[in-house]
Amino acid sequence: MKCPYCSFEEDKVIDSRAADEGLAVRRRRECLGCANRYTTYEKVEGISVVVVKKNRGRQPYERSKVEKSILRACEKRSCTLEDLKKMVDEVENNLYIIGKREITAEEIGDLIMKKLLEFDEVAYIRFASVYKKFKGIEEFIDAVNSIKK
Repeated sequence: MKCPYCSFEEDKVIDSRAADEGLAVRRRRECLGCANRYTTYEKVEGISVVVVKKNRGRQPYERSKVEKSILRACEKRSCTLEDLKKMVDEVENNLYIIGKREITAEEIGDLIMKKLLEFDEVAYIRFASVYKKFKGIEEFIDAVNSIKK
């Protein structure tokens, strides 16, 4: 590990502990060259998932797209960055639990909708209106009524 201060390549680990609910390891390090301390995180690299789009095109899964869509749905709602990160982590964990190398964009959208419905009904309706391409007020009313049940 290169020191971020002096680029020396040797350090010692001072402290290690679990982070991100056990999904990562946080290590506190001390550079043997300049004695500055810094923190690193180790996380298991996930399996590579390919997303199958509606037009049958394929592209690698990108966490940032899930983050962006949830953030947009939660805009001006009582959603903290921690809430956002937790929802994205849960969606991503569900993708890995499913265990398929290829997953449809629709399956990802459904996972996002499920998490948003658990978190905030307004954010759910916002996401659903874009994801399901609502064409009129009746579709909004139907979505709201489906939540009430």
